[in-house]
Amino acid sequence: MNTITLYVLWAARLLAAIILLQTLYFKFGAQAESVYIFAKLGVEPWGRIGSGVVELVAALLILIPRTSWIGASIGLGVMAGAILSHLTVLGIDILGDGGYLFFLGVVVAVSCVVILLLTRQQWVPIVFTLLGNAPGKKTVGGARVRQFM
Repeated sequence: MNTITLYVLWAARLLAAIILLQTLYFKFGAQAESVYIFAKLGVEPWGRIGSGVVELVAALLILIPRTSWIGASIGLGVMAGAILSHLTVLGIDILGDGGYLFFLGVVVAVSCVVILLLTRQQWVPIVFTLLGNAPGKKTVGGARVRQFM
């Protein structure tokens, strides 16, 4: 991995982790905005606390180079749920924030995608192995496939 790619990877890791960690104060502190969001979703308080725990784990895993792809996968899943909630139930603007929480969710999601793309050499072989098709094999389920790594 060249120097620029490494800087981009660390920037994405730090950006995602900082945003995820920063929001924990609001979730664990039962701030009005967080309580409103999770009450509107019908999962207050356990959804708020549970998502906070998952986001904490994701942020910590993102900061460890060997596990950043796992944290990014978790973070992307959580942010996909958050973005979907904004688009369907909550709306973009929450209590007059001008869409700031939605924007932060999109930034974390994009950062997680960047992390996953730049660490694909770590996780793609694991996925293939779990599927029973090691990356060195030339077939998947009997059909020939292209190597992409």
